[in-house]
Amino acid sequence: MGRRRKPFLVEKVKMTGIADKGKAVGRDEEGRVMFVEGAVPGDVVDVLIIKKKKGFLMGQAQTVHELSVDRVEAFCEHFGVCGGCKWQNLSYDAQLKHKEIVVRNALQRIGKVNVEVFSPILGADEIKMYRNKLEFAFSNKRWLTNEELKSDVSNRVDVLGFHKAGVFDKVLDIKECWLQQDPSNAIRNASKEIATEQGLDFFDMRDNKGFIRNMFVRITDIGEILLIYSFYENDQEKIKTYLNAILDRFPHITTICYCINAKVNDYVMDLEMHTYFGKGYIEEQLNHVRFKIGPKSFFQTNTKQAIRLFDVVVDFAGLTGQENVYDLYTGLGSIGLYVARNCKQIVGIEEIPEAIEDAKVNADLNGIKNAIFYAGDVKDILTDEFAEKHGKPDVLITDPPRAGMHPKVVEMLLKLAAPRLVYVSCNPATQARDIQLLSEKYDVLKLRPVDMFPHTHHIESVALLELKKQ
Repeated sequence: MGRRRKPFLVEKVKMTGIADKGKAVGRDEEGRVMFVEGAVPGDVVDVLIIKKKKGFLMGQAQTVHELSVDRVEAFCEHFGVCGGCKWQNLSYDAQLKHKEIVVRNALQRIGKVNVEVFSPILGADEIKMYRNKLEFAFSNKRWLTNEELKSDVSNRVDVLGFHKAGVFDKVLDIKECWLQQDPSNAIRNASKEIATEQGLDFFDMRDNKGFIRNMFVRITDIGEILLIYSFYENDQEKIKTYLNAILDRFPHITTICYCINAKVNDYVMDLEMHTYFGKGYIEEQLNHVRFKIGPKSFFQTNTKQAIRLFDVVVDFAGLTGQENVYDLYTGLGSIGLYVARNCKQIVGIEEIPEAIEDAKVNADLNGIKNAIFYAGDVKDILTDEFAEKHGKPDVLITDPPRAGMHPKVVEMLLKLAAPRLVYVSCNPATQARDIQLLSEKYDVLKLRPVDMFPHTHHIESVALLELKKQ
């Protein structure tokens, strides 16, 4: 077994960009690439190297010799500990600039393709309270800071907040979160207060015991509120007493659902959801399309930016009303239903059956008759026989998960040879990889990054590919 390398210090490294998970990136005088925690682009810092990987080093910022002109004061009291909004201390203009650079670099270094028109990143008008969904964890153990660890403070206290990154069994108690509009903070704080008043056991993630475990809050732009509570124990009397108290405090809530989760993990999408109060879903409006959103629905978490993202897709697709459009990885059909009025037919494919059921419900809700949806893995559903049944696509829209498209899907897209292909991605690296594979038959006419999640490293990117002229 090889020896573990001791940490070592590299002095005065200039940070030049952003990287994954809130790290800054820079090079030292020897040209070595470093991914650094605790710095922002423009800082000059000493870096304590913790890990050495092939082609790069990973470290933590130590002494700061020069502060970036793009540094700003973080507005959240939990910044630096919570781990959610990594770039609150970087001006939003700088965030957009560096996110755009990330997309450009991915296309140049991985895709190795020419983009005819690279449009500026589409930033968000609202950089606070922009999420429509948040998840919180109840825990009987609080995350302690380094200073607290040196004292006699106990971590055995009931808290409600976010899991600390890399620590599964401890939760950071959240007083005020700037990610979701009111009354999100009031509901979360009351949920903790009521559980404490009723003497309910907050969940112990290490011993896997307790009563109340998780809560989910979804608030739509039209003012509807969905709450989901996850309980470890199926004690109906306790559940009813608790949920009634929530309703008494917040009578304007639209729907409350709950589930019983006695598993080791917090994942609840595979569990039965019980509607305790309300209609069992909430509704949201994206321009001309209305959506029913249930407790298991997969829906864009930034409503306003979702509209702008979908408008970019519509613009790139160039639909005239006569096109046969395939919508791959359609989710609950959000993009497909959004563009349905502009084309002859939408054919959507999604792996998650519940999402496809949502897509069908939302098609009916909006009176959309030209949309067909299939549940299954895209690589298995999208075949020659499928194309023969539904007709070859004139326009193909694909919005895959972070891993990008399976090689079999890319191979099939090359075979289908749709005249236009709109690729929506949440991962510029895998998008660039897939575009490079598609460059066998396609040119990239347009590309536009879209910032869906201010203060984070996440970036959406929309590319228009056109079949090469023979």
